[in-house]
Amino acid sequence: MIDAARLSKLKAAMGADKIHDLPGERLDAYSYDCWPVTTKWRQQGSVPYRPDAVVMAQSTADVAAVMDWADANGVPVTARGLGSSVVGGPIPIRGGISLDLSKMTAVLRIDHENLLVTAQAGLNAGQLEAHLNEHGYTLNNSPQSLHRSSIGGWVATRETGQFSSRYGGIEELCSGLVAVLPGGRLLDTGTVPRMAVGPDLRQLLIGSEGCFAIVVEVTLRIFRLSPARRFQTLTFDALDGGIAAMRDIMQSGLRPFLLRLYDVEEARHAMVDHSFARPAMFLGTDGSRAMSELEMNECLDICLRHGGARIGERGVLAWMERRFDFSTIERILNTPGGVAETIEVSHSWSGISEIYTALKRRMAPLADEVLGHFSHAYADGVSLYIILLGKAANAAAAEARLHEIWRVAMEAALESGAAISHHHGTGLVRTGYVHRSLGSSALLLDLVKRAIDPKGILNPGKLGFTRKE
Repeated sequence: MIDAARLSKLKAAMGADKIHDLPGERLDAYSYDCWPVTTKWRQQGSVPYRPDAVVMAQSTADVAAVMDWADANGVPVTARGLGSSVVGGPIPIRGGISLDLSKMTAVLRIDHENLLVTAQAGLNAGQLEAHLNEHGYTLNNSPQSLHRSSIGGWVATRETGQFSSRYGGIEELCSGLVAVLPGGRLLDTGTVPRMAVGPDLRQLLIGSEGCFAIVVEVTLRIFRLSPARRFQTLTFDALDGGIAAMRDIMQSGLRPFLLRLYDVEEARHAMVDHSFARPAMFLGTDGSRAMSELEMNECLDICLRHGGARIGERGVLAWMERRFDFSTIERILNTPGGVAETIEVSHSWSGISEIYTALKRRMAPLADEVLGHFSHAYADGVSLYIILLGKAANAAAAEARLHEIWRVAMEAALESGAAISHHHGTGLVRTGYVHRSLGSSALLLDLVKRAIDPKGILNPGKLGFTRKE
């Protein structure tokens, strides 16, 4: 509980209209995000983690004022963008301040010569994409949550999008950051293309989940809209053939912007055909008309060598139209006993089949459907995305099932040597597994946290930082 007298000083400094501390639905709303477990909390009328106050920041100065006050008073601060985290990232598990950045939405500048855009961290990414499209540009970063996530959230979670096999994740696309440290100090990384002046400090904040600083401005690399795109849907005799084709495409130096492989169970959903009986691949190339066609043909040659068969554009084009659709999972979760979850891991090419087999086998008793696809491919490995759909007796039983799904999945990932997260981040659900996943390198993470945030006020309990100050 925050002392009212201390909070009154913050209200005086910022303006009382930006701070909400009366108990009720407004505070309760900040106890949830898009993690399915929080949906079950709502259905049970449970509010296990409530902030003491919500601050609606409208400027970098507002964020600095909060960070100065919170550090001086030892009050936890949990940043929140648009609340689209699916792992409990912005849940304030030790109360304190929920710092809402959703009013910080300005596009500050477009640099036409250097192809950069700078915007405030709370801006809806889909709105930024639409704004850029009007000027002939694109982010070429397209997560399923494009229209419900903020660009600051992208940085916090080390997000990546559906076109990453060509354009990379946020770690490649972010050119610079402005952030506020505990105590209200400002940090600006600058926006040079590359430097050799110590470690890349941008990467210290990308994926830090609001545990080191609050990102307030983001500069992203942008691209001119592609003049041509080519698409193809393929099927494979066996899933291993599709995996081998993905590997050979990436190791041949080809970079299709779209490269996704579905197992049979998920292919039925992706193709909207419940009789579909083969693994399916969605493939897309872009660039000039000549280059996109040449790259597509090279990719197809590799796929055909691994047992692939072309079946036309229709499947992938239909998916492109509905790729932001969450309705299946949301419809299931909206039923009190509904169980739906998504878990993404990554592994080397030599290890990906092992973790896929383990997760499919271990998840089978916990869901009616266990779906899997491979995307975000690299020369040395690929991500695996598992979707679970099922039902339980009621909301409490569904919550218990979701927790068990995560426990089993994380143990399987750790046993196989997979990364426990590829692009959703760790949030609350994975925080207990962070140190085991990082091994000896977790020591460095802890040392950085203690140096930057010695009082532990920033998003406590996340990213493996479970100590209490």
